[in-house]
Amino acid sequence: MGAQGDGEIGVVNALVRGAFLVNAVYAESAREHGITSQQGVLMCVLMAQPRGMGELGGMLGLAKSSLTGLVDRTERLGLVRREPDPADMRAVRVALTADGRALIDGFYPETCRRVEKLAAGLGDDERAALAALLGRVVMDNDVPVIFM
Repeated sequence: MGAQGDGEIGVVNALVRGAFLVNAVYAESAREHGITSQQGVLMCVLMAQPRGMGELGGMLGLAKSSLTGLVDRTERLGLVRREPDPADMRAVRVALTADGRALIDGFYPETCRRVEKLAAGLGDDERAALAALLGRVVMDNDVPVIFM
């Protein structure tokens, strides 16, 4: 799993270090916007539409108690709100507030710009190949759409 003689680091090392790199960029951007990485992910998921707690738990890979705590903390900041689910009045869904929308409208493009910059040293063909290969890994593993 370590560095190999030809300068290549291997697929496991590349994926793990790549994930670490993206997470670090994401965390820095979140901090600068006054939120945690987890709150940023939650808000990115909610950009398109409000979502039910069960759906959010599945998308984010969080247990019910962890998701409830995340939503509670983000709600206290005034960035999300719970609202009745029109399809099931016993359930609630989580939606961005106006303040949450304003924050995510800055956070999302800025974070995309920073992540995009990570591949600045690659040529167009290399970027396309990287996107195709990583896209295939993501699709093969049924990773939910979190970042649009």
